[in-house]
Amino acid sequence: MIRIAIVDDNLFLQKAIADKISFFNDLSCRFMCANGIELIEKLEENHNIDLILMDIEMPKMDGIEATAKVKSRYPQLKVIMLTVFDNDENIFNAIKAGADGYLLKEVELNALHRGILETMNGGAAMTPSIALKSLKLLRNPITFEDRQRAEVQLTSRETAVLEQLSKGLSYNLIADNLFISSGTVRKHIENIYTKLQVHNKLEAIDKARRSNII
Repeated sequence: MIRIAIVDDNLFLQKAIADKISFFNDLSCRFMCANGIELIEKLEENHNIDLILMDIEMPKMDGIEATAKVKSRYPQLKVIMLTVFDNDENIFNAIKAGADGYLLKEVELNALHRGILETMNGGAAMTPSIALKSLKLLRNPITFEDRQRAEVQLTSRETAVLEQLSKGLSYNLIADNLFISSGTVRKHIENIYTKLQVHNKLEAIDKARRSNII
């Protein structure tokens, strides 16, 4: 029996993933968390699990930071990123953090099962399009790292949040428009302020416009 933890800030998706797992007698969902901090707390109480299905974008602590912390404390645990995001930055950072696999949430039921078994057997489960991007990143990692260091870069989702913020929309409206939680919107805005080295919304919008980000 493979003991699994699900980490996702969307409660509906938590249940959907748990329902998928329930179809297989060799998989068991032991607990679910809404963010990385909650996961770390639960693992401190009981880390008697085998594999974590980890979302990336979550408030308080995202999946990439959580993966790095899990791998440093519990290296025996397997982590598969299960996300809607397939951009180079997330793939690169997830692999660097120690992820054992990277699947998109659209993954078909049996493919998810195979991916979990492959990962537990020492493989690396990946959606084919993610595997191709990973190979490209591995062939040219220096260029990618240099590009990250060369200039401040917002992720596509951070840019989308900032664009909506510039239109005067509330956190709740931005969350509804982008199909994420308001807590995740707040986390993005915190990251935007840090990357742009600003302290408020007006400064962020002004600097982003001057830098042709939005």
